[in-house]
Amino acid sequence: MQTIYGLHFLFVVIFVDSLKIIFLKLSFSIIIPVYNRPNEIDELIESLTKQDFSDDFEVLIIEDGSENSSKEIVKNYENQLDLKYFFKENSGAGASRNFGMQEAKGNYFIILDSDVIVPKHYLSEVKNALEKNFTDAFGGPDAAHESFTATQKAINYSMTSVLTTGGIRGKKKAVGKFQPRSFNLGLSKKAFEKTNGFADLKVGEDIDLTFRLWKNGFETQLIESAFVYHKRRSTVKQFFKQTFAFGTARPQLNKRYPTTAKITYWFPSLFIIGFDISCISAIFGYWQLLAFYGFYFCLIFLDSLFQNKSLQVAFLTVITTFTQHLGYGLGFLESKFLKKNR
Repeated sequence: MQTIYGLHFLFVVIFVDSLKIIFLKLSFSIIIPVYNRPNEIDELIESLTKQDFSDDFEVLIIEDGSENSSKEIVKNYENQLDLKYFFKENSGAGASRNFGMQEAKGNYFIILDSDVIVPKHYLSEVKNALEKNFTDAFGGPDAAHESFTATQKAINYSMTSVLTTGGIRGKKKAVGKFQPRSFNLGLSKKAFEKTNGFADLKVGEDIDLTFRLWKNGFETQLIESAFVYHKRRSTVKQFFKQTFAFGTARPQLNKRYPTTAKITYWFPSLFIIGFDISCISAIFGYWQLLAFYGFYFCLIFLDSLFQNKSLQVAFLTVITTFTQHLGYGLGFLESKFLKKNR
């Protein structure tokens, strides 16, 4: 009897899932906030015109109080896409994304940063993945386009490699539940209405949203094939400022969501402290710890060389990886001990 009930329950589950797939009609609205980046938005919109996607979709450009407007760029594509342009006072990327989702017609929002380029298969991959395994939120990885500068390729490696970040930003073998990032993120209208979208945070607003999605019972997934080409920052100095900001955000998020805090968030800070100690120790003849760092950076160099096939990129990867640890580690320590968390 229990077996019969079990089979009946399994049949109902399969039947309900099948109905969900049959009647699920995805309608995409692409939300893109932009701030003083008309050239980048030009490349992104152009890439959206080349999608191998037969369904209708709309694109909403949210100009966040820019002094260097993208309005004329957007006009060039009005006959090629269902394109809408909005100008609003500067309030930050999170608020601009929320504004776009409030104005959107679709039932599933795709949020992109203005500094990405979308491969032609992107929307098709998203649709296929959601029809096979629907979740109310998803994230996709990023990659370096062949046209990117050597520094941008090095930064991309440092932000995505298993040897640097553990692969948490889009590698299939990443440990734990996937946390989507706002440069390439999908969110259902239902989930947006339940969570009210992005919180009023300058940095870490995408991670904050993920935690609130989980708290409200929504699932997230990584769609590995739905990647974008992400330019990120163009110089090492800009990259340092970005990673420093990431570091300052983490203690604030830990305070908001204490159960999500992990010892791994301390690793960049410990890495930098250990490097300082190893340099001082080497002065007094104890070079063993410094040798460990040398081995690590040699490993980074060789892995980057294997992946990028460029000595220049491999060398720059050593610099950007150290910059990443330094920026995040110092930002984390400052926010943890010197600033009052919000």
